[in-house]
Amino acid sequence: MTEQRLTKYEKARIIGARALQIAMGAPILVKMTKKSYEELGYNPINIAKLELEKNVIPITIVRPLPLKTEL
Repeated sequence: MTEQRLTKYEKARIIGARALQIAMGAPILVKMTKKSYEELGYNPINIAKLELEKNVIPITIVRPLPLKTEL
C-alpha cells in the first residue's frame, strides 16, 4: 500500500476541527508535561498540530474517486 499524504487543505481542516474540539474540552491525545504546555502557549491550535505530527488524531479522510466512464 502506498503512503497517503495530506494536502495543505486537509491539514488545515483537520487542525481546525481538532483545535475546536480541544477548546471545547475534549481530552488531549498526547502525553504532555506542564513545561510542554507552556512551550506551546496553552494554544489549542499548537496542540492540534502536535497531535497531527504524532499521527494520533482519529479523523479519517475520504476522497471521492473519479467516475469511470467507458467510451
